[in-house]
Amino acid sequence: MRKAYSLFCWILSFFYSKNLINQCQRFKVKTLYYSQRRYYNRKLKSSGENIAIHEPNTIKGIQYISIGDNFKAGKYLIMEAWDLHNGIRFEPKVEIGNNVSIGMFCHIASINKIVIEDDVLIAGKVFISDHSHGKTTREELGTPPNQRTLYSKGEIHIKKNVWVGENVSIMPGVTIGENSIIGANSVVTRNIPSNSIAFGCPARVAVR
Repeated sequence: MRKAYSLFCWILSFFYSKNLINQCQRFKVKTLYYSQRRYYNRKLKSSGENIAIHEPNTIKGIQYISIGDNFKAGKYLIMEAWDLHNGIRFEPKVEIGNNVSIGMFCHIASINKIVIEDDVLIAGKVFISDHSHGKTTREELGTPPNQRTLYSKGEIHIKKNVWVGENVSIMPGVTIGENSIIGANSVVTRNIPSNSIAFGCPARVAVR
């Protein structure tokens, strides 16, 4: 009887301790989100409600970045707005709408302008950049890439309700129309019409 009672007490203490750990973890998460919210409200060009960016992350040029409500980003996000490189000045803008969700290991880089509209879903390991290191001309090939002047062919515009699959690269000067899907492992080098499904390298419209 004594052994059974001891076992019962041990089991009870286990559940209580587990519940306490869960409560502490929830408190830690709430505290983290609160401190994040205060930080982003102060630093971002403009910020909405319920912004959750998991750590670790790298955000450069945060004063040029606007984020709407209910933004979520997974771990290892890199978001860069470069205003100076190799002595050359730029005017970058990153504008993210409401209800945008971005997976882990994504990289967004701007010297020009990147717009991601409302309700966009971006999977993990996606690369979005409105510029390149130089113009890739024959004359520049002999120059180390990091010494070339950053060059943008144009803005990137991802419109509402777009779904971008895993490992996609979206190149400068591209607009992806509303309600479109970009298949995994695609490289988007040209505009994608609204209500389309596109995939491949380079991405081509398969269904419209």
